[in-house]
Amino acid sequence: MGSMPLVVIYPFVGDEFGGSDISAIKLIEALHPSEVNPVVVVHSPEGDFAKYLDSREVPYLTVNELLLRPRHSRTTGGASAMLYPLAAAHMVRFLKQHKADIVHTNSGLIHSTWALPTVLAGARLLWHHRGDPAARGVNLLAPFIASHIVTVSNYARPSSPLISIERRTSVVHSPFDHPDMLPDREECRMELVQELGLDEETRLVGFFGALIDRKRPIRFVEAVHAFRSQYPEVKIAGLLFGSPEQYGKRLDGEVMERARELRIEDGIHLMGFRSPINRLMCAMDILLVPAVNEPFGRTLIEAMLLGTPVVATNHGGNPEAIVDGKTGYLVEPERPTAFVAPMARLLKDPAEWRRISENARSSALKSYGIRPHTEEIMRIYRQITGRAA
Repeated sequence: MGSMPLVVIYPFVGDEFGGSDISAIKLIEALHPSEVNPVVVVHSPEGDFAKYLDSREVPYLTVNELLLRPRHSRTTGGASAMLYPLAAAHMVRFLKQHKADIVHTNSGLIHSTWALPTVLAGARLLWHHRGDPAARGVNLLAPFIASHIVTVSNYARPSSPLISIERRTSVVHSPFDHPDMLPDREECRMELVQELGLDEETRLVGFFGALIDRKRPIRFVEAVHAFRSQYPEVKIAGLLFGSPEQYGKRLDGEVMERARELRIEDGIHLMGFRSPINRLMCAMDILLVPAVNEPFGRTLIEAMLLGTPVVATNHGGNPEAIVDGKTGYLVEPERPTAFVAPMARLLKDPAEWRRISENARSSALKSYGIRPHTEEIMRIYRQITGRAA
């Protein structure tokens, strides 16, 4: 590489916070300062994401004057279509002032906001796609404007790009910390049992993620109900860890309404966003992942690394992470009753629980880590800036 580190800009919305944001920060923290000078940019510094950055002592710039493109779910706070050209001019100046080599974008709104200013500023655009393979942006805009496209799974690769992007697309799995030690599971479970005032014998099944439609939190409630209906002798509670979408339909109310309709409101608990999650994940007997079109969920891998068995839909990127019946269970999507049989095997057979737990942890430790992710992203950085060895 050259003697000067690459200047890489990482813009974030800021009022959203999910697994993709955590993955991006894990990368930033792992970069060597002799190779990359990272500049984290936050449009909306109010919210959980800024708190997360502060807790990890990650410095960032706030750029309220750099307006975001409008999004359909927003009623306030976005730039109008007429104001965007002015905002784009601000972004071009910002990138030139910081002598940006690369802009590394990580979400749909950020892609659409920063793509054109990046090109106009003469920087390279790394479009990190973590969403739907049929998304319009990655199929219509990215093929023409991105220097390189990174997807988090084979499932997430653009499904119908307007021009060939084969040579400019890479699949790079998200980075994950390997736990130094595993917390005492029973101790973790009892902490939550006592917090919620549950019977000490209650088994805990978890949902981790934003309460958005793609992740199907209502299907989680229905799966818990289906299990309780078939196995009333097993005391279980369903805990949802995550925040509702700030803009658009709030599913936290719908989750509890569905629980009341099914008469299991005593067994469903909205826990809100919490961090760190290791002790919470270890408190769970099972992680349920009812999501559809999930490109590659972080919590699924985090559960495996901690030895928490996973039952997930056979959809999206989930089959790329789980070998059904060996490192977890895959079930038919959109059918809550499909979760019942594997849940019963895990909750009623301690030997089966241990087998899946040990297999999952061993597989995840071999396959996922921060170092291979960082090395591959650095290879791409060098390639698109002409600094490849």
